[in-house]
Amino acid sequence: MIWEYQLMHHTLKPCSAGIGLGSHDLGVATHSAELYNDGLFPVLVFTGGNSPTTAARFPQGEAVHYRARAMELGVPDSAILVEPNAANTGQNVAFSREVLAAARIPVSSVLVVCKPYEERRSFATFRQLWPEVEVVCASEPVEFRDYIAGIGDAKLIIDMLTGALQRVILYSDKGFTIPQEVPDDVRAAFDRLSAAGFDSRLIRS
Repeated sequence: MIWEYQLMHHTLKPCSAGIGLGSHDLGVATHSAELYNDGLFPVLVFTGGNSPTTAARFPQGEAVHYRARAMELGVPDSAILVEPNAANTGQNVAFSREVLAAARIPVSSVLVVCKPYEERRSFATFRQLWPEVEVVCASEPVEFRDYIAGIGDAKLIIDMLTGALQRVILYSDKGFTIPQEVPDDVRAAFDRLSAAGFDSRLIRS
């Protein structure tokens, strides 16, 4: 239920730039490359430094490893901008804007590529912090069980899914995102998962 809620189901359209949000999931880089190869944007920003969940897997930083993966899939180096410092989604937005501005690339729309369960928060964050551009979100088209099988750690993914939803609920009050309506059954699912111990990614009061 939470997985489906997080998906924005946006209709993809050509945008000024693609922005791939760094994480533990190399599928974000793969899908970003696929969208570039489909002609949906002329330039691709990969943004992200490291976090406790990515430092061992991507020792050079998330964005750097994403760039290497995209180039393996045919994206030319000249089409990729690397932003290697962002440590959260707000910084992904701010630092990507700076990189695109420095490259003198005019931006009226962005296609944001992220993990499936981070689509809604990514959309809400971009709309809050970069309101003058149109925001389209995309993620690897994969079913929940198949995603868990690909990552290989069900507890980690459900923990992250629960944490992502908590941030959708809380972050608009902090000014980090635009508000998102959260249906009662989705809130109830969050409560059940939190009570069942899927809580390692929750913000503690």
